[in-house]
Amino acid sequence: MDAFKLMKELRANYELEVYYLPKETGLSLIESTDQNDGRISAKCRDAKVEDLWSLTSFFGYTTQTFVLAVNLLDRFLAMMRIQPKHLSCVSLSCLNMAAKVTEEECNLASTDELIRIGQCRFSVSDLGRMEKIITEKLDFKSKSVTALTFLHLYHKIALSHSTERKEMLSLEKLEAQLKACLCRISFSKAKPSVLALSLLRQEIEAIQSLDMLEIIHHIQRHLKIADGELLLWRGQVAQCLSDYASPECSKPNHRKLQWIVSRRTAQNLHSSYRSVPELPTIPECCWDESESEDSSEDMSSGEESLSSSLGSDGEGPFFPAHLRRQYLNA
Repeated sequence: MDAFKLMKELRANYELEVYYLPKETGLSLIESTDQNDGRISAKCRDAKVEDLWSLTSFFGYTTQTFVLAVNLLDRFLAMMRIQPKHLSCVSLSCLNMAAKVTEEECNLASTDELIRIGQCRFSVSDLGRMEKIITEKLDFKSKSVTALTFLHLYHKIALSHSTERKEMLSLEKLEAQLKACLCRISFSKAKPSVLALSLLRQEIEAIQSLDMLEIIHHIQRHLKIADGELLLWRGQVAQCLSDYASPECSKPNHRKLQWIVSRRTAQNLHSSYRSVPELPTIPECCWDESESEDSSEDMSSGEESLSSSLGSDGEGPFFPAHLRRQYLNA
């Protein structure tokens, strides 16, 4: 009965995933945008997703929060033509919206703390205004069907049918691999069901489990996923994880994701927060509309990526008390 319910839930989510996919035409336009073109480029988007990963780790948010935030971000960027100076506000709004859905209320960071730690130059009212825009444009009400949805279902199905040791297939490791893939915009074009199955197959082949590999084939047949489609994304997943494991990779590693605010950073945050300028009006033009002119002051100059400005100590007025205690006791 449990297996039947899991397969029924799998089919239901498979039929819904199409409603939560970013527009592929919008993603392609982002990928083709030059970094100096005055619009959001793939490199710019990927760097902001890495920042979201750092922030979710810093605040102790779950993988579900991160994945949902990235899903909201990609869907919005693929729909609306925004300028780079608005990207920090958009991404942080997506993170805050996702956290409100997935996290316990007692674990939520305050909005002003989120803005300060995120080193962003906009106000709480700007963030609230942006959240309202994103909610309306995406018709966002609650959770979305993401690759993590399928990864959890696949993992449960594999363990419910396998006679091998359960600890062989680590869900925590699979989640970490998914987060690494989501740092590349190319994976936003993959169907969540296919991306999750590609990750699971990659890991099962690595642990050489014939028992679980047969379960993967059964899931593939049940969802009618073509061999060519799975092979394509399986190859891209393998390449991404290989690159990510390389010492030359610039993505933040697990140590760097233990985000600590240095004294200097805290002082800069404190001084900049005292006079926060209003965020310029956001032209609500879609990808298929003509470009709107925005003569407002560009506030993006001087903004840093979190992954490139990680501090080294746990002191400072804006370091959360519970994390400061963890740091001092470590």
